[in-house]
Parts: sequence; C-alpha cells; structure tokens
Amino acid sequence: MANEAAQQDRAQVVFARWDAKVRQALKPLITPELIEEHRRKPLGQHSDTLERVLNYFRRAPIAGKYVVVCTEPYRDYRIGVLPGRRGAPIRVLDAPRFGSEEEAEHGVFLQRVKDLLASE
Repeated sequence: MANEAAQQDRAQVVFARWDAKVRQALKPLITPELIEEHRRKPLGQHSDTLERVLNYFRRAPIAGKYVVVCTEPYRDYRIGVLPGRRGAPIRVLDAPRFGSEEEAEHGVFLQRVKDLLASE
C-alpha cells in the first residue's frame, strides 16, 4: 500500500511539472489574432496553433474545468465549472449569459485563456 501511494505521489509530481511546461509553451501562442480566429469559428476547423491550444484545454475532465451549460435550449447558455468528482453537480455561473452555443464556446475559451495566462 505504501509503495502504491508513493508511486501515485510521484506521478502527480511528474504531471504537475509536465503541465507547467506545457502551459509555459502555450502562453506565447495566445495572440489577439488567435482569439479572433476562435471568435469567428469556435466550432470549426482551426489553424494548427489554435488546435494545439484547444487540445490542451480539452484534456480529461478535471476539477475546475469550464464547460458550456445549456439552461434553455437555443436561448440561454452559461459557463459551468466541473466539480472533479463523479456524480457531483456542475456549478453553473450566473454570469455571463450567452444567446448561442457558439458564443458560449468562445466565452469558455476566453475564461480558459485568462486562467492560462494567469498561471505561473
């Protein structure tokens, strides 16, 4: 048991180091042009640079990950925050609200970019 716990701790340390390196490599890719590309076409084909950023943002569900939540079909979309535990409810933010899925996808993207740029 102790050996398993030690291995898990080491895996978490390795993942944290990898994640920090990836974040640092992605930060210079965030430009006004990249953000505009996503705004114009949040659900479509993207440039290689935007795909790299989106692939990082799309990784497995983790606590605190932002997602689109439809509160009223075709009318009201919001940003939700995943709890990180199976079966636990998603925390839905009151604001901002979006009128389309595309606007909400871009809102989630902007929130993820903000968090990425704020990280060390």
